[in-house]
Amino acid sequence: MATVKKRGQSWRAIVRRKGICKTGTFSTKGEASAWAAKTETEILEGNSGGIPDKTFGDLLTKYGDEISITKRGKRWEVMRIALVQRDDLASVALSDLNATHVVGWRDRRLKVVTAASVRREWNLLSHACNLALKEWKWLKENPFSEVRRPPPAEARDRRITEDEIERLLFALGYGYDSPPRTTTSRVGAALLFAIETAMRAGEIVGLQWEDVFVNDYYLKTSGKTLAAKRQVPLSPEAIRILNQLEGVKADGESVFRISSTQTLDALFRKAKGKAVITDLHFHDSRHEAITRLARKFDVLALARAVGHRDLRMLQVYYNESATDLAKRLQ
Repeated sequence: MATVKKRGQSWRAIVRRKGICKTGTFSTKGEASAWAAKTETEILEGNSGGIPDKTFGDLLTKYGDEISITKRGKRWEVMRIALVQRDDLASVALSDLNATHVVGWRDRRLKVVTAASVRREWNLLSHACNLALKEWKWLKENPFSEVRRPPPAEARDRRITEDEIERLLFALGYGYDSPPRTTTSRVGAALLFAIETAMRAGEIVGLQWEDVFVNDYYLKTSGKTLAAKRQVPLSPEAIRILNQLEGVKADGESVFRISSTQTLDALFRKAKGKAVITDLHFHDSRHEAITRLARKFDVLALARAVGHRDLRMLQVYYNESATDLAKRLQ
């Protein structure tokens, strides 16, 4: 039998027949009642289309348990899945899931987060649907492929200034002439190292001593992709930082002895507040680094050094100002 209930600003229909339970959320009571009648008829006629009696929330739970857990960014995916699980989209039965539900979710999210955040969540949900479609056979189509996603935001072009670098290093307790003995001071070393090498926060945090070859002026990064597995050339300043870290080297620990990117990010944000600096992310060091390295490397060498297989990505991170470019013409 079917039940239609008011749930906040929407209506939820529940159909239970022949041991099958299906649910759907709609904007009006009429839509909910019509869907319930249609679904009840389909169940009685045995016309469920082979789609399991599960909700989109069930699909995301399976994705999180089997797929997200294998990724380096699993923490963020699990957090995003948890957010969607609290949305009306999670209660929609897979047999009823369509573009209309995706549109509703998109518009609700755009009211509380930026378009960039919605696009990141979109990529996750769409990938989950593709797996459910092609491998799990839980869907007949990917509803995200039929909906217009929010337009991408303009690429960041924020570069860190020398004044900001010095203020951050002071707030982090980093000294050029003494080994960084605290985790906070090693975040300062990581910031300088990122500016010298264009390495990402995760690559710096995960760097091991066995992958550092100071005598040959390079280090190796690790990862699952070819771009992640590369050799990074070391400048004299980068080697100075590594030699400095030798003074606080500990058996079984990484080079920078920072437990995670979350720890690095938290300490960086705390120092940023003390230094009265706004609108700056640790990842902006990559913009600064690539802009500096572009003055020394040709485009192919630069792409190889920073791990970009698509040369167009260099345009995103190369942020030299028109004034600085004009100075080269003088």
